[in-house]
Amino acid sequence: MNTGLKITTFAAVLAATFGTAYGVGQGIDPVVADSPPGHKDEHTRPAPPPEQPGGHAGHDTPPAGGLQISEDGYTLDLQTRSVTAGQRADLRFTVRDGSGRAVTAYQREHDKELHLIVASRDLVTYRHLHPTRAADGTWSTPVDLPRAGGYRVFADFTPARKDARNLTLGADLAASGPYRPKELPAPAATARTDGYEVKLSGALRPGTAGELKLKVSRAGRPVTDLQPYLGAYGHLVALRSGDLAYLHVHPNGEPGDGKTRPGPGISFTATAPSAGSYRLFLDFKHDGKVHTAAFTVRTGGAAAGSGTPEGHTEDGHGH
Repeated sequence: MNTGLKITTFAAVLAATFGTAYGVGQGIDPVVADSPPGHKDEHTRPAPPPEQPGGHAGHDTPPAGGLQISEDGYTLDLQTRSVTAGQRADLRFTVRDGSGRAVTAYQREHDKELHLIVASRDLVTYRHLHPTRAADGTWSTPVDLPRAGGYRVFADFTPARKDARNLTLGADLAASGPYRPKELPAPAATARTDGYEVKLSGALRPGTAGELKLKVSRAGRPVTDLQPYLGAYGHLVALRSGDLAYLHVHPNGEPGDGKTRPGPGISFTATAPSAGSYRLFLDFKHDGKVHTAAFTVRTGGAAAGSGTPEGHTEDGHGH
């Protein structure tokens, strides 16, 4: 498995002023991309660094891709621009090439052609989805967002073209309903989800590769029989607070390589693109079910996490 990481940067988007309800369609801009904390400014976008095999960039310098809804001739056409909070809806989108045609061929990465992340702008609600592609290139997946407000949709994929590189494109989604803003959970070293306890150690540092270690236990006992999920014992997504800069980190080692154990520890190598606060979401599988543990970390210090119900137990996110 590629142990690299890929970071996608989005331009900063000012938060909409909310009243008692979040209006349908408010805060949506299909062209302007977010600038997540930890991603590079949209006006100073350097060329992306060389990538390692598998389409993921190396640890030393965060790549600068994914600044907007369109990149390398590909565009994320999000057909579902708004949903109603608390109601199940069908999220539909298409990836289009430079000629406007729907892309129908993708490289499989971590057992899927495309990975979809949906996160609220306050980083409290998170979904890791795996949509279904129709023959005409339209992707769809059910989604149920518990709270009103602004969300960001990230499509992570690699076109089936010989010279294609991995891309993450982003677009905005609104969930209507009574809106109550929440603050980013405070940092802490432990997150709890579905009866599991996950401890985080290590540090996330800007511009410097570092190791993040997560240890999974249940009922006070280390979990030593984690199951492979999408070709790994764990997947980690980091989003920078404020602009939702996207950092996808893959674990060090993989099932069946003769040296990676199925828990309790999962190791990742990551580099933060800038100083700031980040929300980390760890997906792991045990007893046939995928669980998500959420942490808040600040760059430059010891890694710490905070688990909140909306961060990982509101799943229903189609793992």
